[in-house]
Amino acid sequence: MSRERDMSDRVEIITDPPSLATLFAKSVVTGLRKDPKAELPDTILQLEVQAKRDDLTSYQQVCGWGVSDVLPHTYPHVLGFPLQVMLISRTSFPLPLAGLVHVENSITVHRQLTADDVLTISVHAENLGPHFRGRVVDIVTEVDVEGERVWEGRSTYLARGSSSGEAPPDTAVPMPEGIPAARWRLPEDLGRTYAGVSGDVNPIHLHAITAMAMGFPRAIAHGMWTYARTLAAFGPTANGPSTSTVWFKKPVLLPSAVQLIVERENGAVVAGLRAARKPEIQHLILRLESH
Repeated sequence: MSRERDMSDRVEIITDPPSLATLFAKSVVTGLRKDPKAELPDTILQLEVQAKRDDLTSYQQVCGWGVSDVLPHTYPHVLGFPLQVMLISRTSFPLPLAGLVHVENSITVHRQLTADDVLTISVHAENLGPHFRGRVVDIVTEVDVEGERVWEGRSTYLARGSSSGEAPPDTAVPMPEGIPAARWRLPEDLGRTYAGVSGDVNPIHLHAITAMAMGFPRAIAHGMWTYARTLAAFGPTANGPSTSTVWFKKPVLLPSAVQLIVERENGAVVAGLRAARKPEIQHLILRLESH
């Protein structure tokens, strides 16, 4: 009982989804007032939400999924992302939102979700620690329907800074090899298109000028778009209960062309995205295992 009371004390109920554009603008100010030595807040932000069918359809079309009432593997991340940004943009969070790099993500789907499901989304932070390129933190998103855990996601972000310790061993599975299964041309406006369906208006994805201000030569594709597009290419394999892990490597500059490489191993599917002109440049490695 005491543990339940402790958990409830940490939960902050959010009644309306926050505006990502407002949060990104706010983060510019709060980023100047953060204490890098502070500990992570133990707050759990919680929101009840239901997918809007028009928004879902637009997302499915942009990411290559078939249009239906079924929520794609990655869609609950989109619904919970405003809570992630809200948590990170607060002054109590030690790392600034600006410049955070999404380096790894894992998602477990326990059962198929549809637009009819009312989702209770909870977001909290954990595992703040040193990294050889700065500091990393995990943002955990959990989704319940009528008290049942149906979806879990873990996003690992890197705040680049002074080196702290040696480089850890690479946990990514090897990049698949072989003949490309697909070649995709990604237009210059892809970041703006995906921002329109996801709400993620991080300036590094929108225009070359705003991306250059953050240290990138051109705008870069959203990591979660490359994640979703790769899963969508698997077809029905990615629709049921499953766990996927993705390792983000080199950013995908826009415009560009990428190749999709796919192989199956021990009941799992492993896919990789690499640059079409320079195949040695790896953008993403993804492993999907059905339950």
